Amino acid sequence: MKTYGELREAYPDFYYHGYETEETEESLKVTYQFETAGLSAYTPCWIFPKKKGGDVKAEGNATVQKLLFSLGMVELVSYWKITCSPRVTVRAGALDDKQAAWWKDLYFNGLGEFFYTNGIDADPETFMELRAEGPEAEGEDMPLAKPSGCLVPVGGGKDSAVSIELLRKKGERCTAYIINPRGATVNTVKAGGFAREDVVAVKRTLDRRMLELNARGFLNGHTPFSALVAFSSVIAAYLYGLHCVCLSNESSANESTVKGSTVNHQYSKSFRFEKAFHDYEERYIGSGVYYFSLLRPLTEFQIAKYFAKCTAYHGIFRSCNVGSKEDIWCGHCPKCLFVYLILSPFLSLEELKNIFGRDMLEDEEMIPLLRQLTGLEEEKPFECVGSRSEINTAITLAIHRLETAGQELPKLFSYYKNLDLYREYTRLGDTCSSYCDRENLLPEDFMALVERECVSPAGGEPLC
Repeated sequence: MKTYGELREAYPDFYYHGYETEETEESLKVTYQFETAGLSAYTPCWIFPKKKGGDVKAEGNATVQKLLFSLGMVELVSYWKITCSPRVTVRAGALDDKQAAWWKDLYFNGLGEFFYTNGIDADPETFMELRAEGPEAEGEDMPLAKPSGCLVPVGGGKDSAVSIELLRKKGERCTAYIINPRGATVNTVKAGGFAREDVVAVKRTLDRRMLELNARGFLNGHTPFSALVAFSSVIAAYLYGLHCVCLSNESSANESTVKGSTVNHQYSKSFRFEKAFHDYEERYIGSGVYYFSLLRPLTEFQIAKYFAKCTAYHGIFRSCNVGSKEDIWCGHCPKCLFVYLILSPFLSLEELKNIFGRDMLEDEEMIPLLRQLTGLEEEKPFECVGSRSEINTAITLAIHRLETAGQELPKLFSYYKNLDLYREYTRLGDTCSSYCDRENLLPEDFMALVERECVSPAGGEPLC
């Protein structure tokens, strides 16, 4: 297996050659053309269904072309990271200097975990030379004239379920957006009451040659998937004439995964990326679609508190990456333990066991993960999990609830009760329920909805 430096020397050039579209009345297929010079070519593709009776076409529409080109700019990073070639040449379209700097910033921060876990000391200036040699988008700029309704990306977890329920209370007309449908996403849209015509299910296909090179020992690791969600969801919203893309990313996603660093597994779910994407799309694409996260003012704790009341989803939601192909909770990974813990103040031990299929709180082998999640270790798990403070708050409140009810503490809670963290957070009490992050892009009426439904009045009291 070659090192980062050896691969960059052996394969100095990566190309984004272009993309081809195949368009019918029913769908728009986009096939991208990338190449690591001297190693392999790659042709991943996306298929977007089109609105029945819709009149949006890709040909001659510069707005669509800029969106498709930009989606390719995100897609390329999955193939570039195989060798981390120092030169990236874009022949598919044009970029000015500010745009090139924007993309390099996304790549560097979105690959923070990739660099960290592979032991790569990458420099934000020199890790990539990005140059564009392609033409400007052809055709006419066509921003949406009178868009209406929301597109809601659905991942199958608790967060998108909460967004669906909040928007339903608001009476908002919603369309669900799914990438590569699976059990949890399909079941979530069913539970959310979406009609078939109100679901946009796109297909993303990876090039098998990337997977083969990964198997041979070339570089591999996490990429900013939520940036793909951002650009692809705006494409879908544009094709369907929808006013906004309504994400379900929360304030907790802003916390770094490694203490004292900017390494964040959830970078492309952070507000920094959300704001950067919003500004980039508005300035350089101008589709007329407004992109924001409905849950940005909230923590994972508040989302879990609201989700505990959404019982229609309890038997079907899934967030476990290990068990995603089988559509199950594996019951042994950091993500499973996090969701178990964050729901523990609001659901009974029996309800939790029924959801996850096992009692994780009685499994002492989970203690190392518990220590990571609560901040006793420098690194949180590289998963989409809440902040250290809200996990500690959730555990402390769950212990207090069980003891007040006269129930015996499970093993993980007994372990936690002997830690200094327990005494610290017992003194603090519930500081999470009244939290509201004002750094967000929510329109006023959406903000009022979230505050009314999910933000409790200030005044949490110590538990001691």
